[in-house]
Amino acid sequence: MVSFLHLLLALSLFVFIILFKKSKKPSTLPPGPRGIPIIGNLHQLDTSNLHLQLWNLSKIYGPFFSLQIGLKQAIVISTPKLAQKVLNDHGLHVSSRPPSLGSQKLSYNGLDMIFSPYNDYWREIRKICVVHFFSSKKVSSFSHIRKHEVKEMIKKISGHVCSSKITNLSEIIMSVSSSIICRIAFGRKYDEEGAEKSRFHGLLNETQDIFTSFFISNHIPFLGWIDRLTGLLARLENTHKGLDAFFQEVLNEHLDPNRKKEAEEDDDVVDVMLELQKQGHLSIDLTHNHIKAIMLDLLVAATDTSAATSVWVMTGLMKNPRVMKKAQEEVRNLYGKKDFIDEEDIQKLIYLKAVIKETLRFYAPAPLVPREVNRSFMIDGYEILPKTLVYVNVWAIHQDPEAWEDPEEFYPERFLNNDRDFKGQDFELIPFGAGRRICPGIPMGIATVELITANLVNSFDWEMPTGMTPKDIDIEGLPGLARHKKNHLCLVAKNSM
Repeated sequence: MVSFLHLLLALSLFVFIILFKKSKKPSTLPPGPRGIPIIGNLHQLDTSNLHLQLWNLSKIYGPFFSLQIGLKQAIVISTPKLAQKVLNDHGLHVSSRPPSLGSQKLSYNGLDMIFSPYNDYWREIRKICVVHFFSSKKVSSFSHIRKHEVKEMIKKISGHVCSSKITNLSEIIMSVSSSIICRIAFGRKYDEEGAEKSRFHGLLNETQDIFTSFFISNHIPFLGWIDRLTGLLARLENTHKGLDAFFQEVLNEHLDPNRKKEAEEDDDVVDVMLELQKQGHLSIDLTHNHIKAIMLDLLVAATDTSAATSVWVMTGLMKNPRVMKKAQEEVRNLYGKKDFIDEEDIQKLIYLKAVIKETLRFYAPAPLVPREVNRSFMIDGYEILPKTLVYVNVWAIHQDPEAWEDPEEFYPERFLNNDRDFKGQDFELIPFGAGRRICPGIPMGIATVELITANLVNSFDWEMPTGMTPKDIDIEGLPGLARHKKNHLCLVAKNSM
């Protein structure tokens, strides 16, 4: 059986190479590393650290180079100036995301906001999300949820202090982040002990894994049968079925006429979407699948980014004791013995805000911004054709020595005397992307990160476990929609003096 498959693969490649050579046209792209027929540069790339590999290649081939990813052409952008040209000046030409088998299946064929192609539908669904979920007014209306869940987090860590237990901050922060998003999106959380919690976190982990799995179908479609043989397609189907069943249960709960909500709870995301569906005043006919697709975005993307960023903030503080001391002095000098730092208090924490900006620069929770060209355009004398993949290497941009002084140093003070921000206007700092597809959930995500980290810094003094020093904290990340710390951040919490 194995020999037959090898023979079939070899024959397929032989036939396709002949056809490929006959149909291949001269490249209109900038030079880059040489690939091999069909596979291109796939064999040279590791998806777990793709941003670092592309950064190293940019040192050889320049900040604007090309790759062949299977049968698809790609360009890589590695400087703020080039990023501005692509995402801003030619934003209309690169407003779609590269389609993939996993994202299309899990998003109900692109009915969500993140993976939908750039078209009238995407504009309408994005407008719904911005107005009803991500506006400043709506983000403020969810402040009581963030406050309650962060207080629960502080209470849990206080229990660790009393028992001298090591605190796994990675797990705790992911838990509080998912609880916040679930209450905002679904009206309840799934973090209580038992089968429900196991099922929920199992689905969340499996979904994150699927998004980072390598489907050969995405790059060499005629070899897509390999995904079926390896069991990846079956795994994708099972994950979709599990998610769909979970989302349907959430919808059924909300459609139950006898459903009771907590008195202080506002309408959650599902409530709002069902009401919009009922009113029928939109230019699109909302179905349950539309609502499920938006639920997916919030469950995965919103939870992931807030949790990953908060863990990286604490990682940066622990690896730089000077910065930790300065951040703690700021909050404690301003608010003394206050038990809880509220969201309005955070507006005065200028240094903590600088720490968060520096974390977004230094650790870049989304180190690559992927796009797909939907209209041809010219850049630096090269014609970029439709269907070309575009990778804006945020990691490389944030490490650019022409944009940043001593970029390899974690130094929040760099943000105290300038107005650089992460909202898409300053292309030296684009952790959430820029242009038409910039992440619209920035206000919600940053509000969560600020509240979590301000209270972690204020409520406790943090130490390394016995026998370890801050130098032992690694900064290796995992691939995904957001770059999580690979190894959990485990610390010892002490009551602040």
